[in-house]
Amino acid sequence: MVSAAPSPFPSLEKALKHFFGYDQFRLHQRAVIEAVLAQKDVLVVMPTGGGKSLCYQLPALLRMGVTIVISPLIALMQDQVDALVNNGIAATYLNSSLDGMAARSRQADLLAGHTKLLYLSPERLLSEGFQPFLEALRQQVGIAGFAIDEAHCVSEWGHDFRPEYRQLYRIRATFPSLPVLALTATATERVRHDIVQQLQLQDSNCLVASFNRPNLYYEVRSKARRSYGDLLNQVQTLLGSGIIYCLSRKRVDEIAMRLQQDGVAALPYHAGLPDQTRLDHQHRFIRDDVRVMVATIAFGMGINKPDVRFVIHYDLPRTLEGYYQESGRSGRDGEPAHCTVYFSYADVSTINYLIEQKPDPQEQNIARQQLRQVIDYAESTVCRRQIQLAYFGEALTAGCDRCDNCCHPRPQEDWTLEAQKFLSCVARCRERFGMGHIIDVLRGSRKKRIRDLRHEQLSTYGIGQDRSAEEWKLLGRSLLHQGLVEETTDGFPVLKLNAGSWQVLRKQLTVQVAIPDSLKADNAAAVPSVDQSTLLGQLKSLRKGLADSQGIPPYMVFTETSLRQMLQKLPRTRQAFSQISGVGNRKLEQYGQAFIDLIDAFCTERGLSPQGGSSASTATADNTHDLTLDLYRQGHSPVDIAQIRNLKSSTIYRHLAELLDAGTDIDIDPILSIAEQQQIWDAIRQVNSGRLSEIHTQLQGAYSYDQIRLVRSHYRRSED
Repeated sequence: MVSAAPSPFPSLEKALKHFFGYDQFRLHQRAVIEAVLAQKDVLVVMPTGGGKSLCYQLPALLRMGVTIVISPLIALMQDQVDALVNNGIAATYLNSSLDGMAARSRQADLLAGHTKLLYLSPERLLSEGFQPFLEALRQQVGIAGFAIDEAHCVSEWGHDFRPEYRQLYRIRATFPSLPVLALTATATERVRHDIVQQLQLQDSNCLVASFNRPNLYYEVRSKARRSYGDLLNQVQTLLGSGIIYCLSRKRVDEIAMRLQQDGVAALPYHAGLPDQTRLDHQHRFIRDDVRVMVATIAFGMGINKPDVRFVIHYDLPRTLEGYYQESGRSGRDGEPAHCTVYFSYADVSTINYLIEQKPDPQEQNIARQQLRQVIDYAESTVCRRQIQLAYFGEALTAGCDRCDNCCHPRPQEDWTLEAQKFLSCVARCRERFGMGHIIDVLRGSRKKRIRDLRHEQLSTYGIGQDRSAEEWKLLGRSLLHQGLVEETTDGFPVLKLNAGSWQVLRKQLTVQVAIPDSLKADNAAAVPSVDQSTLLGQLKSLRKGLADSQGIPPYMVFTETSLRQMLQKLPRTRQAFSQISGVGNRKLEQYGQAFIDLIDAFCTERGLSPQGGSSASTATADNTHDLTLDLYRQGHSPVDIAQIRNLKSSTIYRHLAELLDAGTDIDIDPILSIAEQQQIWDAIRQVNSGRLSEIHTQLQGAYSYDQIRLVRSHYRRSED
């Protein structure tokens, strides 16, 4: 066993000041360091910027021998070592970026006792060819212990699982007497348990700091086709350096190039770039030679740049845990920083496609549940910070005043009665089903599954028909976020009652729900200075008059969706009016000028301009899904909607499937009978790969790809 070297410092605080220049430890740092010096295994969970690295760096300097640090990324190793060497601390790394001569020189320094910290990848540590050197290091200099950084990578329940991390349990077999320190910024209780089990930590201490980062401001914005302009405005408005995360390499290159063209010093970073280019871009960002890094999520893990002032996810994050860590790369110095997520259903579709490439069905289930949690976060009306902390098992009793929902709160309504209905239904279903099934029971669904389970006989069946599926989903999310019901996290999200649930049922607690604009009557995107009710009334009156003159229902002139778009866009030219949803050539000729004249007179009277001019009339990515949904719920078939909107029918089917994937309640019985749905679903289950082409072949071409995709999304939701 390697012992601590005789310390020339009278206290740990003196050593801290000597090596790192700090006068005092942060919360939990001293306790971790004392445990490490006492040769104990420790699991440390501290938020990004909380000072995890110091928990093994300082003990390494106070003990005899070399401390070996396991790190998942070359960039992370290099950044850590550069910072230590710059601080006068003998540290090095061995990885594939070194040529043979450089690696041998570093190994010689290690065997000569000139180095205190050695950074390795798990592959290098466990490779057979490296074992002789490791044994020589133990005999000649001594190994003080192991620090496993980014320890969440060991767990399949974490956001960045890496199979090679699973092999690190071999450390215990090879070095049974040496202490192991596992460190991560993000780990739920389940992940923490998995880390301890997989690494075979013995009699370990687990120290968990608060996950709250009060200096970060969180917001979610809707992403549309023209959201780049909003992104550019953010980058130009926010001060300091920032990171923009994108899902694909192509998007990274596109955004970086557009920012450069608009005068922003930005660089791309992704795995498709040469190693040296990535390293150069990283160094230029860290050194403030460039202001913005546009990157895939591979960038940033462990990068010690404390003054990142903003992190923008231009594409939807895959998991809440991943988002917490990625957004946490801003404001590590404790100063205010800004975190934005752009949300669209198109991103949901992309992530679902990536999930389908996973070979293990259980991994797919887990990933889908993690995605649903991200969607819930994006659509939620409650405190963003409260949702994040609850994910990690930490409670926030009051709003944070540092997120969009707290700073710009929506009106709240008392939904205690609805909450009692919802929770009672969970109880009647014996806490064995997910939110989708509970909502189906409440709304009196006639699905075959309801009948098979005899849930139409429950006392709660049909008692919620007065509320839409979206309203019940809003309530369900609110109950989860407020800790008034729980949900299992094993890939099959089942609702479970807790103490708070029973307080609501016993009328000891009231439930307040913030109502989003999308659920308010006659919702129209706000043109702040427009008296919306006045203009909407005039549009409806005009529509009614035209309809009456032809003896047809008003919706045949224009739907409510079309009127709401007119209210939002204020089209005053034929070109702008032609971009309104539901305005084809015939309706443009038949009704266009009458509506244009009305809107023009209204705007002239009030001195208003069309919002963004004619270009603003293009529907956003989110709106296009909403328009499809509105038309479908009015009774139009996918083929009818395609004709009305001048789109391909396959696009309409894709909209409906993506809405189902995002958790929207859609009845597909008008499209396919129950028997047809069951036949398609049976084929889906028989084809293990999940590929549409193989399912199509299994069905002998009896159903289209669009129909198969729709049924697959529908049954996934009903099984949640």
